[in-house]
Amino acid sequence: MFVAEENGVLTGFVQLYPIFSSTRMQRYWLLNDLYVNANYRGKGYSKELIERAKELCRASNACGILLETGKGNDVGNQLYPACGFELYDSVNFYEWSNS
Repeated sequence: MFVAEENGVLTGFVQLYPIFSSTRMQRYWLLNDLYVNANYRGKGYSKELIERAKELCRASNACGILLETGKGNDVGNQLYPACGFELYDSVNFYEWSNS
């Protein structure tokens, strides 16, 4: 987890989890959460946090960072491509819920 601060005030965070790709025989990082306080949005904190995540990826010799976001998340769906993420739409994503 990495945090962003401004004058000692927590402005946002990114939370990553290590996962392993058996097909690539290499680590991936799962970007599970990216949050910036509404009062600090539009100031570059999201991009700063994503860049820090990329640094971790490079330093740990991982093959990449994976994330998912809702189709209706207009901000995220503009942010992630602007930060170099590519939409991976050649697979179906499934979920099994333990209810």
